Order: sequence, then C-alpha cells, then structure tokens
Amino acid sequence: MKYGSEAEAARWVATPSRSAHVSGEAVDIGPSGAAAWLSENGAEHGLCQIYGNEPWHYELRPEAIAHGCPSMYADPTHDPRMQQ
Repeated sequence: MKYGSEAEAARWVATPSRSAHVSGEAVDIGPSGAAAWLSENGAEHGLCQIYGNEPWHYELRPEAIAHGCPSMYADPTHDPRMQQ
C-alpha cells in the first residue's frame, strides 16, 4: 500500500459501513476553539469526544446529558463498533 497498512489506516478512517458520520451521529469540529468549547460543554448537549487521537471528532450520546460522556477509546481500533 502506498500510504501504509490497512490496520494503520483503520486508526484514522472508518469504512462507510462503520462510520458514525454516514449515519448522521458524528461530526468533526473545527477550529480548535469550537472543539475546546465542546470538550467543556458537549456532554450537557449529548455530544462527546469518542477517540483520544481525534480531538475534533464528536458523536451524539444522548445519555451523556444525564450521565456524562463515556471513557474515550485511544483510537478507532479500540472501538468495538469498528471491529470487522
């Protein structure tokens, strides 16, 4: 592969069949000020950072409004939804 292995790519890019973006349940936020605001306030709106290596990626987690955001995965390869 020209840009590395498929396993390395999986740390950064989900296939369309597994992407929360495709289902409308994820958004990538920029600039960094917006992501910083969401980091502090997102849970009260049901938006959580899911991956430690993607500070711009937030997903809809309605339960976070009452219970806070779940622990983050280090990267998408640790997310059970991304397992093949």
